[in-house]
Order: sequence, then structure tokens, then C-alpha cells
Amino acid sequence: MALLNIQTRTMTKRTVNIMINIAMCTALGNLTACQDNNNDFKYTVDSFADISVSRYQVPGWENLTLQQKEYAYHLSQAALWGRDIRWDQNCQGNLDLRKVLEKILTDYKGDKENQYYKDFLVYAKRVFFSSGMHHHYAEDKFFPACPREYFASLMKSVGLDSQIDTMTDYIYNPLLYPQRRATNGAADLVTASAVNYYGKGITREEAEAFYDKIPNDTTAPLLLGLNSKLVKDANGNLREEVWNIDSKYGPAIKEICQELELAAACTENDQQRKVIALLVEYYKTGDLKTWDQYNIEWVKENSGMIDFINGFIETYNDPLDRRGTWEGYIELTDAEATKRTQIISSNAQWFEDNAPVDDRFKKKECKGVTAKVINAVCVSGDSYPTSPIGINLPNSNWIRKEYGSKSVTIANVTASREYSSLEQPNSSLQEFAYSKEEIEQYRKYGFHTEQIHTDLHECLGHGSGQLLPGVSENALGEYASTLEEGRADLFGLYYAADPKMVELGIMPDKNAYKALYSSYIRNGLMVQLSRIEPGKQITEAHMQNRKFIAEWCFEKGAADGVIKRIEKDGKTYFVVNDYKALRSLFAQLLAEVQRIKSTGDYQAGKALVENYGVKVDPELHKQVLERYKALDLKPYGGVVNPTIVPVEKEGRVVDYKLVPCTDFISQQLEYARLYSTL
Repeated sequence: MALLNIQTRTMTKRTVNIMINIAMCTALGNLTACQDNNNDFKYTVDSFADISVSRYQVPGWENLTLQQKEYAYHLSQAALWGRDIRWDQNCQGNLDLRKVLEKILTDYKGDKENQYYKDFLVYAKRVFFSSGMHHHYAEDKFFPACPREYFASLMKSVGLDSQIDTMTDYIYNPLLYPQRRATNGAADLVTASAVNYYGKGITREEAEAFYDKIPNDTTAPLLLGLNSKLVKDANGNLREEVWNIDSKYGPAIKEICQELELAAACTENDQQRKVIALLVEYYKTGDLKTWDQYNIEWVKENSGMIDFINGFIETYNDPLDRRGTWEGYIELTDAEATKRTQIISSNAQWFEDNAPVDDRFKKKECKGVTAKVINAVCVSGDSYPTSPIGINLPNSNWIRKEYGSKSVTIANVTASREYSSLEQPNSSLQEFAYSKEEIEQYRKYGFHTEQIHTDLHECLGHGSGQLLPGVSENALGEYASTLEEGRADLFGLYYAADPKMVELGIMPDKNAYKALYSSYIRNGLMVQLSRIEPGKQITEAHMQNRKFIAEWCFEKGAADGVIKRIEKDGKTYFVVNDYKALRSLFAQLLAEVQRIKSTGDYQAGKALVENYGVKVDPELHKQVLERYKALDLKPYGGVVNPTIVPVEKEGRVVDYKLVPCTDFISQQLEYARLYSTL
């Protein structure tokens, strides 16, 4: 069936009648050209606490047809309507807190120049950035610097007197919801976590027993619990509250479905329409079998320029690694840069066959490995404002084995972070790299090799390997996410140094990988500690995986001096002394992590993460914090979306333009005005 040839579209209820002009970068995949063509484009839009917020451009947007732009517009609207869901999932009081902050920011007419108000404003920004009152990465509760009494006076001034006691206790009480997702050392991970995935009083033992009793197909197992909250009734019986169009999230899901159905009217091909129809059916029923059918058809669709993610997907925030946090992502293929990932994915079987792991754990046939470089158009939910730089889906192992997966690396978000950092006067590279040679090595190859590592991580790492027959998808419990990210990282690290990468034209020469190795060890052992508060341990899955890889290699290679710890002028440095030996250690650890996953060895996985990925040396940590503070840098970064604006002429939409965001708080208030349902 031929695509619709549409010249104009009628206005929708949320269409804005406005004409704009935007200077866009059209150099696909060329970051240097993007920067050169936009010398007046400032990437950083805000900076507060430990956070820097930047904006991104969308190369290739102006080359899309009107129909493609409309398709992306409605998909983006569907993504933005899911915003409230993620806030509620993070902690049950987050939406009430957000509404209080929005009311004060909108209606307060008092003195905004005093220090207390400035402290309040920083707190509000932190809450918006984290979609709640827990740090987006460290997961601990954070607090306003202004006194409780001052916060109460702000609430009173805007007519929120009746909520003062409850809300200020919610905000200031350190014993109330101290961690979003509890650390592995908690007595009970479920009861100690603030996430809104389990009803009051439900323990880990009860939750695990509930799912152990549910029959599940061993050849095509459903991701049980992915789209539900587990609750306990008055009689003490457990049941699932499934998140569908008739649930507490129903108003948001209804809006999502309406926009998806509008998007279905302007898809690029029939397969996209089939995918959307299945997703809408899933949202209406909550049936996980339909979710699997949707993912199978989604994997098959690869011909369109525009793709999307929408649903309850990643399980990192659930202490038991079952429930998916809501996420939306709209992407535009970067055709030129995708040539690189297509080379990698077309050789997937070679990489699988030559991986340094037991042959029992290798896929005999790599099916449907699809890899692209994309540019984000709109990010929401779990991806906003802290967008990933790469994505590999679906998460179901049996679908990946039978039908394949999609892997993307996200060029414009990576570019945004890179150029935002270049706008800063100082560099962590200069502070934490030991020698001028190491600095020059990274400047020459670092950015490129980091991209290649992301490609290998997403395109092949997550899609590699297989579970042995009878091994459960949930065998590794709360350690599954950390171990899976570590496995994909190790896959990329091992192959980044392989001569095959030079042969394929991916790496510029045989020594380029050394910049990646030095950077990875430096970050895993030291630099990333700048993100952790004094006295805290590492709780976030990606940080844990980098730590256990670097720490394990440092310990195992200590006798041979593979990685040296050097003290100079009161500062600590970690220097890779033998790159070939380090690659061998990566291979050994990859083999072990793959064995752990393939066999479901929970105890070995727990030991690896707990012994190497969680604990922090307090003296080294103190030093890192002091050195990083002196640089006046922000260890965390996020993005704001451009606004897709329909352009109307004589009552009909004739174009869709992108308006760059210039203010973080303004975008939060605008989203609250347009997309609030709960």
C-alpha cells in the first residue's frame, strides 16, 4: 500500500497558530559540522546543585516530509502525556509535592532575591530534574537548604495552608522515604524502598512467593509484574493492580492512546500501523502477551526514518527488578552515522562466535540484530531529563533470541553533552588523567572510542549470549540490571581492542582503544565517585557495573601491575600500565558474568556486585570530591526538549517547526499545564 500523499493537515486541539524560523544543523552524524554551523547556539540552559542541563538539536528534521513530521509530532505528544506516571511511580507523594512547587513558582509574589527563596528554587529544580524528591542517580532523599518555616511561609502565601504540616513533613523528615530504591544491604528491599510499586506492608518474601506461584511458559516467559502494582487486600491476599486504560493511570493512558491513534493515520508504512495498533490494544487490556506481540512486530519494523519507544520498560527502579518505569522516546535515524553501526551488526555472528565465553552460552544464530545511530526528537518519563546515550530493546530474552533486537546510539544527545562540557572553563580530564600523554591520547581518540564502545554495548553486548534451558529471566533478582549492564560493557571493552575493528574500518588504528581503556578505569575507580555524597555507597546499576569491572581488574592485575595506583603531589591517579593484559582481564570477567547470567547463579552475581561494585574507599572519595569541587563542574547532566510547533496557514497545518528550549523551569511549568492528568 502506497504511503499517503498529504500536503496539508487540519489543526488538532493542541495545535498552536505560530510561524517560526529556526537555524538547524543538517549535517547528519557530523558533530564538528554541527558545532561549526551553529556558533551562536548555546547548549547549556541551566546549572544548579550537582546538575547541568543542556538542550539538543535535531539534525535532519527539515529534510522530513510533512507526513513524517506529523507522525513524529503525535508520537511526541503521546510521550509527553505519560509524564505523571513516572512521577507517581518514583514515590507516592511526588505528584502532590510537584503541584505545591508549581503553585509557589507560579503564584508567589514576595521577595525572590533573598537567599532562602534562591535555596527553594534550587530545591524545586532538583525535584523537577529527578521527577521527585530522591536523587535521580544516588537515589537518596535530598532536602531544601531553606528552613522548614520558610517553606511553610511560601505555601501559606499562595493559599496552601491546609497542606503545610503534611507536605513539610514529607519534604523535611529524613526518616520518611529515605531511599527511592533501597540498597542491597537493607533488611527488606521492598519495605525499605520508596518506589510506588508495592502496597503498604508487603515484604520481599511475600512478593517473591506471589510470583513463584504463577505458572509461566518456559519457552516464551512473560515479564510478570512489568505493568502492575502489587497490593494487599483487607484479608491479607496479594493481587496485581494492572496499569491499563481503566487503572489509576487511565487518564494519562487514554491521552497516550488518542495520540498514538492520530499517529497511526500518518505512519511511514503498514508495519508501523500494525505496531501502534498492538500497543494501543496492550494499553487498553494490560495483557502482557499483547506486549510481547507488540515487541515482536516492533523489532521487525526497520524501514521507517522515525521510530519510538512507549511503555513500562526498564526495571532498574524496582528493588526486585520486575516493574517497568514508564518511558517515551521519539527518534529520527541518522542515515550517515548508521553506516557504522550497520557494519557492526552485520558482523554480529562473528562477534558472537569469537567471544571469550563458554560455547554453551553463545547463540548459535544471531537473529535480527538491528543497529542505528539516531537523533532524539522528544524524550519523556524515565528518559527525561536524563536521557540515555544508547538503547537496546526489547528486554525479553526469548524475543531477542527468536526475533532479534533493536540497538541505537543517540548522536545528538551525546553531542549536546560534549559541547555543553566544552562551554565550561575546566576539565575533569586534565585533573584526573596522570600524564600529558594520557590527556592527548583521549583528546585524539576518546570521543570516537566512547561512541564505538556505546555501539558495541548496545548493538551487540545486550543481544549476545543465551540462557541455559530452564533458567528464569528473574534468576539474578535485584542484581540483574547491574550484571547485565556490566556484561554489555565488558563485551564492548573486549572487542574495542580487537584487530577486527580496524579491519572493518570502525577503529582508526590498532592503538585507538587505549584511550577508552584509560578513561574507563579512571572513571570506574575514581571520577564517578564525584557523584556520590560523603559516607554513601554506590547504589545505581550503571555506576555499580563500572565500579565492579574496574575494581575487579585492578585487584586481579595487581601482582603484575596491570593498573597502577600512583600518588603524586597529594593526589591519586590510576594508570593503565599494560593494555593487552587489561584486555585479557576484561575477557576473563566477561566469561564469568556471562556464566552467571546463563546459569542464573544468583550467589556468584551477588558476591561480584557486593564485593567490587558497592563499597567506596572513604579517603579516596573525600579526595575526589575536593578535587572535583575545585573544578566547579557538575557531575550530572540532563537535557530539555525542543518544542514541536505546528505551523498553520488558512486553518490547516502546513509544517512543524522545532523551537529550542531556553529555560529549564519554564519547560517544567509548561508540561504541567499541558500534560497533567493525575
